[in-house]
Parts: sequence; structure tokens; C-alpha cells
Amino acid sequence: MLVLTRKKDQSIIINENIEITVLDVQGDQVRIGINAPRDISIHRKEVFIQISEENKKATSISMGVDLNNILKNKK
Repeated sequence: MLVLTRKKDQSIIINENIEITVLDVQGDQVRIGINAPRDISIHRKEVFIQISEENKKATSISMGVDLNNILKNKK
């Protein structure tokens, strides 16, 4: 993990096309702004985990068969 220290209104650049800016710091909360191309998904971690879990559930068909296991067995 890369750890950086930034002050209000300072930014970091990721991959030449994503800019993360510290907008405000109040107590233990930090507001950040993210400037990125529209084709890049940006989610809070807890939302991303929820989406991933729902996607895993969606890979099972209604008969209760796990498509992941079927695909693994075909290799």
C-alpha cells in the first residue's frame, strides 16, 4: 500500500487520467473529489463488496446449480 500525506486542495494523479483531490478535512472525516473518465467505475468499498456479492449470487441459476463449479469442472 502506498501511503501519501496531502493537505486540503492538494491532489494525487493515478495513471495519468484519474485525479483525487482533498476537498476538506473536519475531525476524522476527509472529503475527497475524484476526477476520472466516465468509463471507470468508482464505488465506496462497502458498496463495491455488496455489488460483488450480488454478482456471485447471480451466477447461480434458479435450479440451484452453481455455474462457477460447472465451468471449473469443464477445464
